[in-house]
Amino acid sequence: MTVDAQPQSPAMRPLPDPDILSFLYLEARLADEGRYSEWESLWADDDTVEYRVPMHTDDDPRTTLAYINDNRRRIKSRVAQLNTGNRHSQNPPSVMRRLLSNSEVVDQTGDTVTVESNFALFEYRIRQRYWAGRVVHTIRRSNDGPKLVRKIVHLIDASGPIDTLAFLI
Repeated sequence: MTVDAQPQSPAMRPLPDPDILSFLYLEARLADEGRYSEWESLWADDDTVEYRVPMHTDDDPRTTLAYINDNRRRIKSRVAQLNTGNRHSQNPPSVMRRLLSNSEVVDQTGDTVTVESNFALFEYRIRQRYWAGRVVHTIRRSNDGPKLVRKIVHLIDASGPIDTLAFLI
């Protein structure tokens, strides 16, 4: 007679500290309120910056297409476009509110912390739309405060047809 092995409990991940959570909430609020220049100022100003929304669950930027695949220079350009207000796909502009939940630290090395969170984004422009998924933020602590170095948004419906992403997700 064999003894059934006890199921192993899943590994528990630590929760982000309050300063990191506050930073994540600030990033979401600035995007929701269309405060694009302030949102951009949250990003580190170096060549390692990455803002991606992959089209599939495979997240290798060398082999996977993405709806958004921005470096620091492209983020600056995206924000400049949004600040003009001349975006046909955003006329009238979307009203948005997003929720972050289930935030967990998945890596912490030196002054850098990576946090994964579930998110739901409610967008209203002519009709209401819902966006949901898992977002990965990598944040570097610095003398100037926390700075975003990486944001990867994994939409739950990324492999299907999606509406325009003419806003910050």
